[in-house]
Amino acid sequence: MPSTPALAVESLSFQVGGARILTDVNLEVTPGEMIGVIGPNGAGKTTLFNMISGIHAPTAGRIRLAGTDITHEPVHRRAKAGLGRTFQTSNLFPGLSVLENVRLSAQRRLGGNLSVLRFPRRGDDASREAQAHLEEVGLLELADVPAGGLSHGDKRKLEIAVLLAMEPSVILLDEPMAGVARADVPGLSEVIRRLHRHHGCTVLMVEHHIDVVLGLVERVAVLHQGTILALDEPAAIMADPLVQSAYLGAAV
Repeated sequence: MPSTPALAVESLSFQVGGARILTDVNLEVTPGEMIGVIGPNGAGKTTLFNMISGIHAPTAGRIRLAGTDITHEPVHRRAKAGLGRTFQTSNLFPGLSVLENVRLSAQRRLGGNLSVLRFPRRGDDASREAQAHLEEVGLLELADVPAGGLSHGDKRKLEIAVLLAMEPSVILLDEPMAGVARADVPGLSEVIRRLHRHHGCTVLMVEHHIDVVLGLVERVAVLHQGTILALDEPAAIMADPLVQSAYLGAAV
């Protein structure tokens, strides 16, 4: 018997006024799978993520998380149900240390005091978890550095550590390489690979760097003019005549 998809998007559409942004999008992500979503600017990638995460309500269609309909659930309930997301622009607390950013996330999940002014000693459960996640992403040595002082690449790693502290089952990565120096891309790619492999998270990733996508994911979904043009393994996608025709002369 087939397993229940970790994330399912069913006939999802989104319209603003007379403009159709997404039309009848269907996508199932199996537990533990990593899928990349590619497409040109304006294809609807971020809109799709905004609807899955609860920022926008769809005009039509359903969103299911592990079989549960979350279409009309608010953002915080989706997060509590196991959905985590990063954004194209950083949403860290720049004035807090690297450790404190992750610790807040762990503390929220554990149900402790969320005050950013009075942090318990480093030996508490939330701090131990935060240190472990920072070690995973290679930032433990920067634990006391203000988050605002990190490079773009290290900020992305910190965002992943913050997500790990929430223990999500499904993660949406929205252009994780945006603003990252070319030299830092391989290291960040490896962090994402370890996240997927060691934690067994289901990952849906929007990314413009096609080489990054091809090196990480099991399947690729191609969004074109608000619809899914193709969904297949990376090699098949790159050889697909429809994909080649749609992106003739343009990078995907």
